[in-house]
Amino acid sequence: MTQHKACDIIIFGGHGDLALRKLMPALYHLCLDGYLSGDTRIISVSRDEVSHEQHIDLIANKLKINLKEKDFDETFFNSFKENLHYVKINLTDTSTYQGLASLLQEHPERERINYLSTAPSLYGIICKSLHDYDLITGISRVVLEKPIGRDLISSRVINEEVAKYFDESAIFRIDHYLGKDTVQNIMALRFSNMLFAPIWNAQYIDHVQITVAESVGLEGRWAYYNDYGAMRDMIQNHLMQLLCLITMEPPCSLDGNSVRDEKLKVIRSLRTIEGDDLAIKTVRGQYGAGAIDKKAVLGFLEEEGGNANSHTETFAALRVDIDNWRWNNVPFYLRTGKRMSRRYSEIVIDFKGIPHSIFPNRGSCIESNKLVIRLQPDESISMFIMNKVPGLTDGMRLQKVKLDLNIPKNAPRSPDAYEHLLLDVVRNNPTLFMRRDEVEAAWIWADKILNGWEEQGVKNKNYPAGTDGPASAVAMIERDGRSWYDE
Repeated sequence: MTQHKACDIIIFGGHGDLALRKLMPALYHLCLDGYLSGDTRIISVSRDEVSHEQHIDLIANKLKINLKEKDFDETFFNSFKENLHYVKINLTDTSTYQGLASLLQEHPERERINYLSTAPSLYGIICKSLHDYDLITGISRVVLEKPIGRDLISSRVINEEVAKYFDESAIFRIDHYLGKDTVQNIMALRFSNMLFAPIWNAQYIDHVQITVAESVGLEGRWAYYNDYGAMRDMIQNHLMQLLCLITMEPPCSLDGNSVRDEKLKVIRSLRTIEGDDLAIKTVRGQYGAGAIDKKAVLGFLEEEGGNANSHTETFAALRVDIDNWRWNNVPFYLRTGKRMSRRYSEIVIDFKGIPHSIFPNRGSCIESNKLVIRLQPDESISMFIMNKVPGLTDGMRLQKVKLDLNIPKNAPRSPDAYEHLLLDVVRNNPTLFMRRDEVEAAWIWADKILNGWEEQGVKNKNYPAGTDGPASAVAMIERDGRSWYDE
């Protein structure tokens, strides 16, 4: 373990849900485990009128809620709270930044990490204010939360505003999915095992499925979600990043630009979906009233703050094709949705069947091999293969068996995704963060679909809450002679 030298971590929107639920617990663990120097300052910025003592009490109470009970150590917190600072700022009023300036100038030599846990519309004014107070040094960095815009044009506006004050090398666009151990394990699985390297291509893989399903609704965020929808909120970033890691060519090294260069090639190789293909290769859905865990829930349009005339999709499913040598004619099926039957995220690599069966019944019992990478709720990697049923049966009967490639249950605590990513920002390692050209290439591809839906008036298919989405999504994949994986 290498402990980084002391730095200042400034969280704008420091009393928001993300900061209190994810960022502060991650920083607590990094300090507890010795990855951050004991002199590192964690500075929360908010417009709340609270005292230092009230801020400390808030952090303590939220940590007790958001950490596992055994992880909160009262003795350690008494030390950790010495790292915590609070500054009241109205983010849209540059004149209120003086308190932050005074605090940061106590240690002008330190690296400064500015985490913008705010609405993207505030990124520009925050960066400008930091610049106006001369708070951006040559070793300052800025972290941007998604979504960065809602289309290519708005994304470019936001990126341009930030780029006036920070070099691209100092901008870390975060996607928390890339911080998950199992997601990073995709690269280890692919590029460190000769077992998979020769068969990771169109000759041996039949198709790939990527599903990110959520059982929750909007949790009071109706207005925000209505502006984005499933395509912008999930597919353009989270699922796109997973698709890139599964399909990219081996990078020449784990250097940040080498990995991101290969991901960019994948995005630029995506076949556009437009015209008649929109009806065949895409499905939009919107959940109606239903039941989750045997409890009745409202539909999207009836939820608090809802608008009965909204056409925003809460579900999207796509068939994606990659036009390059490795993946020619291999379909990739992506789907994501709110209020589905259960919460899970997984990638299923479905290999082609054997060319000829020597087993009884023409091998009717033989299933294709599958590699299943589960990201949540429990991270795991499993391989499904065929094996002989033990015993003295007449003929050779086969059965499917599961090989688990998982970390032992008695292994040390698995760090949260934000722990990985925050530590990478501190270490100035951009490998798992999105580069601007990567973000823009993804928007160019996604905008074709979004604009096509709008121009052609593609309507949402209704699905009851607590189900796996519209029947049209099942029809889309079955049209190709395949079906959604459901183990």
